[in-house]
Amino acid sequence: MTTGDLLSIFSQAFMVVLKIAGPLLIASIVIGLIVAIFQAATQIHEQTLTFVPKLIIIALILLVAGTWMMTLMDDFFKMIFDRIANL
Repeated sequence: MTTGDLLSIFSQAFMVVLKIAGPLLIASIVIGLIVAIFQAATQIHEQTLTFVPKLIIIALILLVAGTWMMTLMDDFFKMIFDRIANL
């Protein structure tokens, strides 16, 4: 296995991580920003007010996109094990 092969695997792993974590992180940031604006406008400074909407949105995203995320991870791991078998 050459250095180019290793760099290819690491770049593919990085892209898989971005594809899986990206939607969750973006949704969490957007919800956090919306709740922060709401808290600033109403002067309600409750710590749990940001936690509950984020938890609900992330759970919904996992329900909707969970199979896609698992398929993406499964394909990546199959590719890794195929490369290991070919060594």
